[in-house]
Amino acid sequence: MRRPLIAGNWKMNLNRSDAVALATSLAGVKATDDVDVLVCPSNVYLDAVSSAVSGSKVAVGAQDVYFEPNGAFTGETSTDMLSDVGCSYVILGHSERRNVIGEPDELINKKIKAVLAAGLTPVLCVGELLEEREAGRTMEVVTSQFEGSLASIGEADVRKTVIAYEPVWAIGTGKTASPEQAQEVHADLRKLLAERYNQDTADSVRILYGGSVKPDNAAMLMSQPDIDGALVGGASLKPDSFAAIIDASAPKPAT
Repeated sequence: MRRPLIAGNWKMNLNRSDAVALATSLAGVKATDDVDVLVCPSNVYLDAVSSAVSGSKVAVGAQDVYFEPNGAFTGETSTDMLSDVGCSYVILGHSERRNVIGEPDELINKKIKAVLAAGLTPVLCVGELLEEREAGRTMEVVTSQFEGSLASIGEADVRKTVIAYEPVWAIGTGKTASPEQAQEVHADLRKLLAERYNQDTADSVRILYGGSVKPDNAAMLMSQPDIDGALVGGASLKPDSFAAIIDASAPKPAT
């Protein structure tokens, strides 16, 4: 069974004291015994948040990275720098990086390779715009992002990768893909993994759902067979709501 992963993408939010307070609160959440929990603060607070969750089961990740190991790349951050402050995950290809910053698949692919080479875990995001879904192009877009971002990534490395499906129209809008809509795309992504690699690999890779995940819809989303967790935005900024999502994602004992 794939262990659930609940990741909080804090984006460009919170100051230092609020980030530390939130991280400290999450470090004590009991459901981390059954669920992997990840928090991704702004780069400037990575060190402080890593210290706040030290000794707990909460992992820390970055929201992006550059693919070069060092050099004259003003404003960028390397994988070694992230490792040095306690990061173990890196979000890559988030819709805001793709559609606001303009990152192409080729750049995301370079970043994934750098992250894997550094022994960190990439969280690769894929997802379609509203107009692409309405045009019936969801899997065309998702497949293109999947293939481009994972170009020449071998089986051993893709097994170390987390994939997050995040329909762009459901991010921060209050709209959420129905559990059935999300499951359909997750199942198709797992089929892509099986076709490109093999079924065993497809069965081992965790695929998260991202897009207006909240405590009141988390359990239904997580009940779908191919949804292995969530990439949470706004609801991850409040300890009570994020803890409730973590709790809703924990495997329930058979009755």
